[in-house]
Amino acid sequence: MVSDELKIIIEQLQKNGTMAFLEGTTEEQIVLFEQKNKVKLPSQYREWLKLSDGGECFLPAGVQFYGIEHKPIININSIDRPDDRYIVIGALATGDPILCEREGEKISIYNLEGGRIEEDEIYKDFYSFMNDLYDLLGIEV
Repeated sequence: MVSDELKIIIEQLQKNGTMAFLEGTTEEQIVLFEQKNKVKLPSQYREWLKLSDGGECFLPAGVQFYGIEHKPIININSIDRPDDRYIVIGALATGDPILCEREGEKISIYNLEGGRIEEDEIYKDFYSFMNDLYDLLGIEV
């Protein structure tokens, strides 16, 4: 079931840009992925995966999210992260990866060129990140 908060976020996104949402996955598939990879995905990203297992926002040059069944698949060992505390769950059009904590709720953007995570690009959770996409991408609404 999709929360009211996520429904509002999705409605806003669809009003203001071109999106490509994929078929969602199931709770069972998420649990299997987490067990196999010894990770715990953020709860709000888990909800997103049930709605859209990956997908893209603000085509053609916005954000791509990775899934657990649809390509690109989340690679928990991706080299595009600062260390093993993080998992790459997507990327900006710039190539900078979107990270989640291996066992937490925070979402952040890893500045590949600078080799750091900027303080103003750390979000308390996935919904906070989604709500900041307009500013992050420089999109006026």
